[in-house]
Amino acid sequence: MGFLLSIIIGLSVLMPGENNMIQLAGIPFDIIKNGDSDHRYIWVHGDEQTAKMALENHMKTNEGTAFLVTGILREAEFYGGIIDPNRIFSSEGAKANIQKYNRKWSRAKKAETLEMINRDRDSFLEKILPQNGGLLIALHNNYQGYNVKTEIPLSNEISIKKDQNPRDFFICTHRADYDILTQSPFNVVLQETMPKRDDGSLSWAAMRHGVRYVNIETRLGWLSQQKKMLNYLEDHLK
Repeated sequence: MGFLLSIIIGLSVLMPGENNMIQLAGIPFDIIKNGDSDHRYIWVHGDEQTAKMALENHMKTNEGTAFLVTGILREAEFYGGIIDPNRIFSSEGAKANIQKYNRKWSRAKKAETLEMINRDRDSFLEKILPQNGGLLIALHNNYQGYNVKTEIPLSNEISIKKDQNPRDFFICTHRADYDILTQSPFNVVLQETMPKRDDGSLSWAAMRHGVRYVNIETRLGWLSQQKKMLNYLEDHLK
């Protein structure tokens, strides 16, 4: 009986939907795994709840591995201060991010926490980035002001649809994916050139590692739109 129970427990670790956790410099991310697909998904801003709902719903019926930051705020708790989890994927970006949100910290604490991020980053990226040409899909929501036109200066190509809200759009980093997504009914921009200043965004880290990356950006609260865009991507990008 004990031997059988140990087998059952061992198998349960591999069952679809099993939750685990990983961390980047103390910032925890829940893991949802379903099947063996190399598609990876990530949600990094706790206040963008529409994106979280879209991703959790998607993982019920689609294979892949999703990483979801814990908490409900945009900035994560970070050693007695706060930090933007999507601005720490380069040393330059992390340093600026620590300074922005934690100006009263001592110089020594800023240096120490930056070293923690730098030490953990590669290990974290190794866990979340897909292998063998797989796709990393990020889900974000925006508020009034930010829209696809904001991304045009950083973009190599753009495909803007007249009947689409400019606050709903794809950002992709590989031209082949862009060419496919231009055939969709949605706005899409291609960003395949590293910027002069790396702000620490995950998209630039994915590009540095040669990983295909797509961000699905929609208005906060427009769950049906984000689901449509995620389903289109799932059906057309392999």
